[in-house]
Amino acid sequence: MTAHRFELGRIGEGLPVAAAAPELLRAAGSGAMVVSAPPGTGKTTFVPPLVANMLAERTAELAEGAEGADGSVQARVLLTQPRRVAVRAAAARLAALQGEQLGGAVGYTVRGERRAGSGTRVEVLTPGVLLRRLLADAELPGVGAVILDEVHERSVEGDLLLGMLAELRALREDLIVVAMSATLDAGAIAALLGSGPGPGSGSGPGCAPAPVVEIPSPLHPLRTDYAPFAGARLDARGVTRESLAHLAELAAEAQRAEGCDALVFVPGAREVDEVVRLLRRRVAHGGAETHGGCGEADDGAPEILPLHGRLPAREQDRAVRGRAPGDPPRIVVSTPLAESSLTVPGVRLVIDSGLAREVRRDRARDMSGLVTVSASRASAEQRAGRAARQGPGRVIRAYAQADFARMPAEAAPEILAAELTDAALLLAVWGTPRGEGLALLTPPPAAAMDDAERLLRALDLVDAAGRPTALGARVAALPVGVREARALLAGTAGLGDPRLAAEVVAAISDDHRDPGAELPRLLRELRAGRSPGSQRWRREADRLERIAGTQPPQGASATLRARTAHRSEAAGIVVALARPEWIARRTAEGSRSYLLASGTRAALPEGSGLLGEEWIAVREVQRAEGRVAEGTGAVIRLAAPLRRPTRSASALAC
Repeated sequence: MTAHRFELGRIGEGLPVAAAAPELLRAAGSGAMVVSAPPGTGKTTFVPPLVANMLAERTAELAEGAEGADGSVQARVLLTQPRRVAVRAAAARLAALQGEQLGGAVGYTVRGERRAGSGTRVEVLTPGVLLRRLLADAELPGVGAVILDEVHERSVEGDLLLGMLAELRALREDLIVVAMSATLDAGAIAALLGSGPGPGSGSGPGCAPAPVVEIPSPLHPLRTDYAPFAGARLDARGVTRESLAHLAELAAEAQRAEGCDALVFVPGAREVDEVVRLLRRRVAHGGAETHGGCGEADDGAPEILPLHGRLPAREQDRAVRGRAPGDPPRIVVSTPLAESSLTVPGVRLVIDSGLAREVRRDRARDMSGLVTVSASRASAEQRAGRAARQGPGRVIRAYAQADFARMPAEAAPEILAAELTDAALLLAVWGTPRGEGLALLTPPPAAAMDDAERLLRALDLVDAAGRPTALGARVAALPVGVREARALLAGTAGLGDPRLAAEVVAAISDDHRDPGAELPRLLRELRAGRSPGSQRWRREADRLERIAGTQPPQGASATLRARTAHRSEAAGIVVALARPEWIARRTAEGSRSYLLASGTRAALPEGSGLLGEEWIAVREVQRAEGRVAEGTGAVIRLAAPLRRPTRSASALAC
């Protein structure tokens, strides 16, 4: 029996990165490399099977020199993608090019879903899944290489993985670590992953940096036009409806003129849904028929497709599949996930809002969340490049050329603005409290780390020295954030029903929303299968219920279980456990304003079904101004009623 080999000739056909195969092999042979390649060059498709074949040859050579060794046992390649839709898309494409079914030589794992087996040679997974595997067994047995893709996004999880894997290389000389990106600071990452003597991660004075392989862009000519909106693009609520209408009009008219598949970039799921609604209404009224362009002759109205993380998997997959001959052209409206981490085939026209969502933290209000800001110039260039992959393309920027010049060169690393509770616990369990002694591209801010450690100590997850407690190690291993994991354990014991706690945690730990900020209504919609992502939520609730049922009891009493026996109270209790500092009381009769236990005020949305509740447990708060926030400076995005806050929440939290 021989080790599995990938058909690199077939997989790499037409991909610019395939021409660099000899250089990639030489660089990978050093144990670490950095691959800098623009979107569309094929790095995500070609590099993992190339490294897998390299490992197979290494295994075969070792077997020849060792009597009784099994040359068919091949080390696995792990490939991270920043989002679940990108994980599935990358795995599906590689499996299809290899001519095999998913779950065979190519598999994937995301939270709550796994299609991989003992014969899987390349496994695609999210950074969060890989982080928990590292914590479970830092040596990564059976893994021969880890490839971190899209590291330029500088997420907290991605930065932590870079540091931990650099450290692991000092212990496992056989492990190959690859960092890949469309745009990155190749020198800094190469130094971090460098081989040779040095403290901790293997990097430092006297170390040779990892080799860098640069893949040139194969872009065709690209026409760039600017069509700015005359009014305000942003207001207190976010992106204005008028600017979204302008974007939809641009997309419809440009696609009608060009006749090509088009890709529209907006900052978030809400904007995707609104632009899709406007475009579909226009198509329904016969206002967007195509004239045939880009070498095509399409006479029908375009198909309008959304693409964002809240959609069911089948709808996401539909948007990232190429259209068949004879199908109408498409307009895909997407969040920035189509910017670099996955490819929407056939696009020759891009309409760019020039906006993005970034994490911001308000320490004074103890709030972290996504805010809408101008995208970076690097992001704008990546978006534009999507139009010129397969032939001459066109990008229309829905903002002024002067606005482009004022954009920041690159987005700031997430670690500088994010709430770091989850990261602090992961670092403590890894053995590097506060990140001290770990090579990181950007050290975590001391103030944010102080706040995170204070909370972890209050929850009995770390001790005074920052080392994890037994409960902390258990919480870090769970597939949700620190607050949600703690609420799952304590809520299961307190409610006497793992299912109730699991359903609430599955809803609040994923990207589910309710327009009135009503968690109880959201849960009803999810249970009835009427909410987007219901199937994903049910799978996650099933998994968390199994996990909760196997965990030791955590802080509850039979008396408390009797007091919280009603299903209607479960959501508030579990949310209060996750964020006891956001238990809130209405400030006055008839008011939308609530005072949180932390001292901050926030308002419920107008028309919320929670209006009239004296006490609520708040899950999500977002900074806002104007009428929507009723003068508080913040709006509540998700909450549940609490009928006995002082007794129930405090008893469970103890």
